[in-house]
Amino acid sequence: MKTFRGAWPLAGLVAGAAGLATSYFVAMVMAIRESPIVAVAEEAIRLTPGGIAEKAIQVFGHKDKTVLVVVILILMGFLFAYAGQLARRAWWAPAIVFLVLAGVGAVAVIDQRAATTTDVLPVVVGFVTWLVCLSLLTEPLRRGELLQREVAEHSPGTSAGGLSGLHDHTRRGFVLRSVALVGVAGALGFFGRTVGAGRRHVEEARRLLRLSGVSSPLVPPKARLDVTGITSWMTPANDFYQIHTAIIVPAVEPKNWSLRIHGMVEREIVLTYDELLARQTTEAWITLNCVSNPVGGPLIGNAWWSGVRIADLLAQAGVSPDADAVLQTSEDGWTCGTPLATLTDDRDAMLAVAMNGQPLPLEHGFPVRTIVPGLYGYVSATKWVVDMEVSRFSDFEAYWTGKGWGEQGPVKMSSRIDVPGSGDTVGGGDVTFAGVAWSQHTGIEAVHVAIDGGGWQPAEISAPPTNDTWVQWVARVPVAAGDHVARVRATDKTGLEQTGVERDVLPDGATGWHTIDFTVGE
Repeated sequence: MKTFRGAWPLAGLVAGAAGLATSYFVAMVMAIRESPIVAVAEEAIRLTPGGIAEKAIQVFGHKDKTVLVVVILILMGFLFAYAGQLARRAWWAPAIVFLVLAGVGAVAVIDQRAATTTDVLPVVVGFVTWLVCLSLLTEPLRRGELLQREVAEHSPGTSAGGLSGLHDHTRRGFVLRSVALVGVAGALGFFGRTVGAGRRHVEEARRLLRLSGVSSPLVPPKARLDVTGITSWMTPANDFYQIHTAIIVPAVEPKNWSLRIHGMVEREIVLTYDELLARQTTEAWITLNCVSNPVGGPLIGNAWWSGVRIADLLAQAGVSPDADAVLQTSEDGWTCGTPLATLTDDRDAMLAVAMNGQPLPLEHGFPVRTIVPGLYGYVSATKWVVDMEVSRFSDFEAYWTGKGWGEQGPVKMSSRIDVPGSGDTVGGGDVTFAGVAWSQHTGIEAVHVAIDGGGWQPAEISAPPTNDTWVQWVARVPVAAGDHVARVRATDKTGLEQTGVERDVLPDGATGWHTIDFTVGE
């Protein structure tokens, strides 16, 4: 008296997929940036402890958010299948599972920045779809099992062929309905993607932008060294590291963008994109690096940034002398607290509109982001920035500081060996060691390398025209054949030597000397 194997869990999976497709479609039609599944993923990111988030970044890199979404979908798949199995026992049992899932989705959606009650509508539609579709799919299964039971009770002599025919009829009804629902769900997903073409429209608007006052990057001749394998002094936008909490990158039309500067100021300022572009442009080479970057890690890049100095805007607003911080908020609700002094001194802290001579890529903050030399990105580099509240550190808790990270976030001096790579085998004689070193807004004075714990030997360093970028370095050292270890150490322009004490990235940046192992051939 059983239906074909796996029918009930499969019914739950198909119904679940249909509900996700309809909720996505409604979210796209309503022009809601985040579908429920994305909202849940971003809520998970917000609730994840800093240590776990750091491990995820180290293991998965920029794919960490994709992995998170996949994990959530897999978990939901198991729950959908379980709900389908429950439907065999009682019609109301799967409704409880769906209600819990819808509740989680609704809470995640409401917790998004600037969310309204109407943003929950996709969740409601998805919940109703789950119930309706599961009922449609399980109805032939339930009816088939009932008929089999009646036949067994009233016609015990029914042939195996007769029962097989009944079973085939049940199977056909289930399969036809499943195929129809899968087709409808796929069509809705496709049309949702088409309807949600806002990102493509923003990309087109970005492509057509012509920014006056923005120049193409010209790498200063003395800023780079001609060494094979060394990291490029200028980082192309496509290679620049990406760390943010957004599952779906905000797509903001320049005409719809505005920035509000308020809080402990004499006068509030609201700037449109055109008004920002009408101001005097500043341009600078600036190196950015993430606080999650381990010693020798890749989460760092150097680019030519163009924008408007934040100090001028804050001077116009009239900052209170009692303020010591600015709480920045992104379009997607991410926040960071930036020391006020770093936004008002002589450094090129700016609202950037261009990167390497082109409008910002969407993934790097288009149309406007914040750049502050000398600070880690988690306290300064707000992509898609829309709000700056002049305040005090004692009066707010920003996103990452609420997860155990330090409040101020000044960049720690560091250096890295790019050549040779760890584990490489090189030719005998003089071995070329090369890499980069940085101490933004202070500058690098010297770099030294040491082989197998021996004495520190000086390296040649490049001479960029600013202290806000990294430097390239190269040293040629005679090394005997065999296995060896090399380490690097930098000294900044105040005479401070880079510490060899090894500390984790938590709470405010890693320290230690980058060390590699290599082999010199015979």
